Amino acid sequence: MPTTLLDDRALISVSGPDAEHLLQNIITTDLDQLAAGEARPGALLTPQGKILFDFLISRDGENVLLIECRADIADDFVRRLMLYRLRAKAEIKKLDQKPVRVSWEGDSSASQTDSMPEGALRDRRFAEPTKVWRAYGEDAVGDAENCDGWERFRIVNGIAESGPDYALSDVFPHDVLLDQNGGVGFRKGCYVGQEVVSRMQHRGTARRRLLVATAHADLPPPGTDILAGGRSVGTLGSSAGCSAIAIARIDKVKAAMDAGLPILAGDAALSLAIPAWASFTFPADAPAAEDA
Repeated sequence: MPTTLLDDRALISVSGPDAEHLLQNIITTDLDQLAAGEARPGALLTPQGKILFDFLISRDGENVLLIECRADIADDFVRRLMLYRLRAKAEIKKLDQKPVRVSWEGDSSASQTDSMPEGALRDRRFAEPTKVWRAYGEDAVGDAENCDGWERFRIVNGIAESGPDYALSDVFPHDVLLDQNGGVGFRKGCYVGQEVVSRMQHRGTARRRLLVATAHADLPPPGTDILAGGRSVGTLGSSAGCSAIAIARIDKVKAAMDAGLPILAGDAALSLAIPAWASFTFPADAPAAEDA
């Protein structure tokens, strides 16, 4: 089983009798659906519904929740959570920096196992049959030699992360498929930015979506415009070899494909596909190519 250590992640502990109630009222994840032994994606949004912080959240015993996020945003994240704490009986603190171990399996072949590594959490961003586990603290023992393999695996599975794939405060949860992978609870009560996100969901107005880009050559750096007919339809995220994350307007991409227009990032011709695990589709009635 491939394994790597990530040294650019941090852990934030939120503990106490009011910890879960506090977080349930401010983050997108529905903690009523968070089981022991799993890590679910989520975000803290701006009031306008854009992602201010992205993370994975898990349970660590009674009245303790662990938030895994980028190390470079952890201090700001703690300060923001403290603003919401008010009189809640909850302690919020960043834990000592330790690497995160990630292990993964790409399919359900007979050579693989359904058993979870000891002390690990199932990363629920990845749908069956793909299996990814994360481990923290003393359980985070592994090799650091497979970091490139992990990035490639994440990218080809269409899993975006802030920093390499998008800028914080620049995208809605629907843009990076948090509505598809359990990162948004549409049946829970209010949380910061909930009104905007719920409106996008119920009106079906999400048109900017994460797609997996492939090419026959190495791809240009993150942030490169994706062009169709000379007009921007999206932006390239991180890449590994000939595969990359793309965040693009699916109506404009569909119009370009229907018109037979090349879709380019720099000099590389792209094929754009919806991740296999996602439930949305390209719109049936895309705008005319000349309006793209």
